Amino acid sequence: MEIQRKVKYEEELDRQFLGLVKELSGCEEIDRCIQCGTCSSSCPMSVYMDYPPRKIIAMIKNGFKEEALKSFTIWLCPSCYTCQVRCPANIKITDVMYALKRMAIGERVYPARFAIPVLDKEMSKIIASNGRNSELWLILNLYLKSRKPWGLLKMAPLGLKLMKTGRMSLKKESIKNKEQLRTLLKALKEEA
Repeated sequence: MEIQRKVKYEEELDRQFLGLVKELSGCEEIDRCIQCGTCSSSCPMSVYMDYPPRKIIAMIKNGFKEEALKSFTIWLCPSCYTCQVRCPANIKITDVMYALKRMAIGERVYPARFAIPVLDKEMSKIIASNGRNSELWLILNLYLKSRKPWGLLKMAPLGLKLMKTGRMSLKKESIKNKEQLRTLLKALKEEA
């Protein structure tokens, strides 16, 4: 039996984490969190989260970077903005969750075989390449790269119905001037 340590020592905390999250999310108000729990009680997904939003904010403020980035909470946020609207401290909680997702993807610390980061990467690749998303190719890449190809069989009847009604196509969608898109994306990368 392996015993896991639950205590984190001061030198293990990342004191730069709060500043980085503030910068990436554009939310300077994180410091004003009073831990009232309004965000957690407002969230329709909180019952499925490993840590409620209130605890994620506390982790950020106290430098628990690894725990915050590895949590399922950031991936389960439905982006409904209910927490943000109801927050008495006006904390942009949804924007903070997006920043944490970007950091987790950048540092590759998301859960293995988890579909949401794979979906994000594949959609970004398709849009960067063609300028538009092609749902069929996105779903194919998602299921193949999240190592769940059998899920495609479950989705096949729906896919066929969508193709019959013209709502989904085998053709890859594309824009006319891809060079402008590449220039724009290059400028955005240089600015970041």
